[in-house]
Amino acid sequence: MTLNPETAAFLAKLAAGVDPNAPAPEPTPASSRAGYLGIASALGPGPALEAVTDETIPGSLGSIPVRIYRDHSESCAPCLVYYHAGGWVIGDLDTHDHQCRQLAQRTKATIIAVDYRLAPEHPFPASHTDCMDALRYIAKNPDQFDIDAARIAVGGDSAGGNLAAVVAIAAKAEKIPLVFQLLLYPVTDSRSYCSDVTTFDYPSISENADSPLLKLATMQFFVDHLLAGQASELTTDWRLSPILVEDLTDLAPAYIGVCELDPLRDEGIAYGNRLRAAGVDVTVSNWPGQVHLLMQLAPVTPDGIALLEDVEQHLKQAFAGAST
Repeated sequence: MTLNPETAAFLAKLAAGVDPNAPAPEPTPASSRAGYLGIASALGPGPALEAVTDETIPGSLGSIPVRIYRDHSESCAPCLVYYHAGGWVIGDLDTHDHQCRQLAQRTKATIIAVDYRLAPEHPFPASHTDCMDALRYIAKNPDQFDIDAARIAVGGDSAGGNLAAVVAIAAKAEKIPLVFQLLLYPVTDSRSYCSDVTTFDYPSISENADSPLLKLATMQFFVDHLLAGQASELTTDWRLSPILVEDLTDLAPAYIGVCELDPLRDEGIAYGNRLRAAGVDVTVSNWPGQVHLLMQLAPVTPDGIALLEDVEQHLKQAFAGAST
């Protein structure tokens, strides 16, 4: 399948002025963070909302910044707790501001985006600890956010999809009720991204090793910095590879979006199959001709809008089904 033409045009715009024959500089966390912010800037600002506020909430590792999006005046509103992409190394509230604004505008839910700690400054499991701490605090303090504790969903994209899957599993153990988990092109099996791994269980990793926006080498860069010198065997930890969890029963219904030209495609599909086999209500959508981060590309490709609309409908249905 060839790359979607609208996506190809946007990628060409990003690459304009870059000498394709020049050697690529060695990536660093700082340069990669700046590059991701540049992509977000190229997508333009998101829609204006009734209220967008920055706050901090307490966590076991220290304060956690969050950004709260509201485009409604509803008391006791449904809530989506959102975890951004970026390989646990890059990304922040600003890289996903446009996407969270779109979700808030379309769903009329309160969106709480979590600015979790990043590696390598804060190696694994700091990001995962922050994300669970954030959900735990939000669920225990719904009045502070004027949300309905019976209508909380979690979601994220890429590494954020991994984090959302992990907190959905942990929430079951802690008896935190969730109505939905939104997993967009999630990392569900980090074992593939250790630098010494040369054979892969998922064909999409080899097929899309040089895919635009996310390459195999980039995933290896992320995992290397996430572990920050810790043993590669840590990738078998269920928080980095939730597909290894034996008991996935009784989890919140899930929407898993994957893209044909994404190295993460097949592990997302495989995780959906594991959830379905455990009796979880799962929708898996696979977007032909598309690449990683598709929903962030909604401003430049109709497929991104279509994915956003699909997510909107599934979230609305989940929140409506949990209404009392």
